[in-house]
Amino acid sequence: MKVLFVSNDPMIFDAASAARGRMRAYAAAIGELHIISSANKDAREEQDGNLFLYPVNAWKIFRIRAFAKRARELILAHGIEVVSAQDPFEHGFAALRAAQGTGAKLHIQVHTDFLSPWFVRSGNWMSPSVRMPFLNRWRRRIADRVLPRADGIRTVSERVKASLVERYGSSIPKPSVIPVSVDERVPPPVRLPAHDFTFALITVGRLEPEKRIEDIIAALKLVSNQYPMIGLFIVGEGSERGRLERMTRTLGLADRVIFLGERADARALVASAQAFIQASAYEGYSRTLIEAALAKVPIITTDVGIVGEVFKGYEDVLSAPVADPTALSLHIVGLIEDNAVRHELPLRAEASALAHLASVGDIPARITEDLARAKM
Repeated sequence: MKVLFVSNDPMIFDAASAARGRMRAYAAAIGELHIISSANKDAREEQDGNLFLYPVNAWKIFRIRAFAKRARELILAHGIEVVSAQDPFEHGFAALRAAQGTGAKLHIQVHTDFLSPWFVRSGNWMSPSVRMPFLNRWRRRIADRVLPRADGIRTVSERVKASLVERYGSSIPKPSVIPVSVDERVPPPVRLPAHDFTFALITVGRLEPEKRIEDIIAALKLVSNQYPMIGLFIVGEGSERGRLERMTRTLGLADRVIFLGERADARALVASAQAFIQASAYEGYSRTLIEAALAKVPIITTDVGIVGEVFKGYEDVLSAPVADPTALSLHIVGLIEDNAVRHELPLRAEASALAHLASVGDIPARITEDLARAKM
């Protein structure tokens, strides 16, 4: 089968990256896989076995047109049978335009819970924002146009599938659920940078508005007087970093919150913390929860993504409503004060994560089968 992915992952152009490794596995299962993706200026077209990579460099305002044009050229030149877009938004629309009239089938991947009410809500309690909600409302309208025209749809969780079925009903193909690939191998722990915390929290992810890192910082502030030796490590980069750093200074937490930036050893760092914490407004899956569970650390998280599907709240993880720093702070206190919970919670979370991964099966083979169904 000849398949074209319309992607937005520049890491695939790094031959040593995990992303490239996943694409090689997909190509081996599919037969012939072509991928166009945004990339840095140094990226070049290349062939890696039966994997073919094509960088697209264009300003955001022209990106849909550039992706659609390049995708159509590849469809016609290589006899592409299925075009699979990484999202139902910009990439989905580009794939739709490219495939029209060529005979290629359209397959859409849905990796985020874009039908969550939080997807289009503005900002947060510390920093109201209008740009992202406006953009996301526009993206939701694009999805409303793209998804009913798809020949196949793949989601990453039952939560996302249920939201699609509720909104679109029989106007879309029945979505499949194929989870995100997670490496079960747990790296040896790496010691956190020098600190004097007696209880170290860690969060890992992009520093973007939907991750609501400010709720974690606010929760830390709520417990800091009672537990002055608690601290937070933030692993990741993003547009919110400057604002979050200013927030820590304003709240008097500059010595309690340590920004580590991007770290290749993020998984190994998690294993050295006393707890992992996540406050996302919405998630499609959340690979970091699986990784934290495999690292055997207690987890505090908002009720998003695979919470309720893979992990049971209050049994495997401590879950809280979105945008509720008080609830997060109560869970932090609970972990500090209850040794039994701190010990038993990660054991149950690890067992649930391993059971989930065992049930997933061969992801490249399942993706290939899903693409083949779209071709029928």
